[in-house]
Amino acid sequence: MFDTILIANRGEIACRVMETARAMGVRSVAVYSDADRAARHVALADAAVHIGGPAPAESYLDGAKIIAAALESGAQAIHPGYGFLSENPDFVEAVEAAGLTFIGPSAKAIRAMGLKDAAKALMHEAGVPVVPGYHGEEQDPGVLAEKAGEIGYPVLIKAVAGGGGKGMRLVEDAKGFAEALDSAKAEAKTAFGNEAVLIEKYIQQPRHIEVQVFGDGQSAVHLFERDCSLQRRHQKVIEEAPAPGMTPEVREAMGAAAVRAAEAIGYAGAGTVEFIVDGSGGLRSDGFWFMEMNTRLQVEHPVTEEITGVDLVEWQLRVAAGEGLPKRQEELSIDGHAFEARLYAEDVPKGFLPATGRLRHLVFPEGARADTGVRAGDEISPHYDPMIAKLTTHGPTRAVALQRLGAALEATQVAGTVTNLAFLGALARHEGFGRGEVDTGLIARDLEALSAPPEVSDATVALAALASLGLLESGGPETGFALWQPLRRSVVLRREGEEVQAKVQSLSAEAHDVEVGDALVTARRVGGRWQLDGALAPEVAVTGDLVTVFAGYGIGFDILDPLERGEFAAGDASVIEAPMPGMVKAVFAEAGQEVAKGDRLAVLEAMKMEHSLLAPRDGVVAEVLAGAGSQVEAGAALIRLEEDAEAAA
Repeated sequence: MFDTILIANRGEIACRVMETARAMGVRSVAVYSDADRAARHVALADAAVHIGGPAPAESYLDGAKIIAAALESGAQAIHPGYGFLSENPDFVEAVEAAGLTFIGPSAKAIRAMGLKDAAKALMHEAGVPVVPGYHGEEQDPGVLAEKAGEIGYPVLIKAVAGGGGKGMRLVEDAKGFAEALDSAKAEAKTAFGNEAVLIEKYIQQPRHIEVQVFGDGQSAVHLFERDCSLQRRHQKVIEEAPAPGMTPEVREAMGAAAVRAAEAIGYAGAGTVEFIVDGSGGLRSDGFWFMEMNTRLQVEHPVTEEITGVDLVEWQLRVAAGEGLPKRQEELSIDGHAFEARLYAEDVPKGFLPATGRLRHLVFPEGARADTGVRAGDEISPHYDPMIAKLTTHGPTRAVALQRLGAALEATQVAGTVTNLAFLGALARHEGFGRGEVDTGLIARDLEALSAPPEVSDATVALAALASLGLLESGGPETGFALWQPLRRSVVLRREGEEVQAKVQSLSAEAHDVEVGDALVTARRVGGRWQLDGALAPEVAVTGDLVTVFAGYGIGFDILDPLERGEFAAGDASVIEAPMPGMVKAVFAEAGQEVAKGDRLAVLEAMKMEHSLLAPRDGVVAEVLAGAGSQVEAGAALIRLEEDAEAAA
């Protein structure tokens, strides 16, 4: 066994690997960028090496620097985590050339599965079912359109390289094929440096079920399946294991196919074989097809660990150190059910727009596994994926595990940035999902209800007002009486740009009346707990000028000083601004151009994603204020439209 390993990654996966390494008595070395000097994974490591600037290309994607750090720190092996260099065969070869061990599959195995078209051909030869489609090398638009017609619409255009939904377009009919093809190729070239695509039949009620495999280079086993059908924009949101509705016959067939896939390429380490499944008539042994193989540990691996009792990172280290598979297939079994929810800093109502900000308050509940790379006080950086944590719950049945997930999400406390916590909570309580009715279109169908903003009650405003005045703590002189009359104060709060006023009348240190509009809310401390109109009050956090009431998954208010208040102007519909820091990838507008509401005017690249900036109304472009390649800050004006009167003229 190694005595020291280097983790070539950051965030929650780096912390996850370090925890297992420590339990095994193995030292861990972290690498970090300028933006991560004080990050949690750096604090957890036994040693840490600085490798460059905040941009991934300057640090976490620089294989030479990472290998040098490993040699400098005395590590014998490198664990890649996931993302970054985890599926880069050139990096694997460089690691081995330096005399180090790569904790993962061989470069040959990664290359075999790196391009979707070649991988599908290989899987077909290995007897693994593949989706009907065109996976050839010909990329002429006319040929591709002809193949799409032969396959039959609807079809999916997919980039042969990469994943995460980038370079993927659904085409309903022949009329939309050419435009979708151009868009998919452009996005694929930007994301992966390879614009080649393949065409596949689109499954009408698709489910995304993947099988965890583990090999030692000679043989492989599977650790059962995970259902990852709850997705938005082809990115997973909540995963579970095992898959609802799975039968022993289908599990055996799918597991055997996944093992054949792994053994066909001499796979070593943890990997995932992903299948697209027709969920229209229940799961069938002939109703699943190979999509791709991820030659690394997956983000959602905790649900597999929870139902099998296996530490997959420990297995990775043991096999990389030369041991055989720790268990045979017949020694593996399923215990209960598990769910994992991905908690992100993102604005759901704004199209899941990634967010930045400082985590002023962060608390995870007891009874749930929380894999995280951040702590209270940490900054969500625009340079990296905005994941805050993965919350995983386990139970003897699916219903119990899901109930525990819902409770864990309700008890999670985050303040300082917008999150998808309420969205996750709504999913966990979704009746159809609760019944096991899952497919990849569920979120899109019910998005409006799932992303509905929480209702802000008068009691919530009253509690925020009391917290902002410090009246929820033990009584002090300020909670006494003035001239033998109850002390009265006004509080001004702001929630999402709108001001809210409350008037507080303090009767004693443990009794206050709060006027919110025409409503009167009574606050009383009873037995050491605050009650609002007789009901127990939720928890509250005050951090600087922000007060967060943990009802409705966290409702935040800015505390305003009445003496310094100003009028907050509504957004200018004539100016298109950058919603976050990033690089202007492309500009499609020029001065004097007529545009219609919804037209794409520019593309901003930020937080590993591309964001289209659309015209807020019909009008004429007055000026373009930023060009392609420009680095801009959040709120920077990019394009200005002429005023309505000018446009009308």
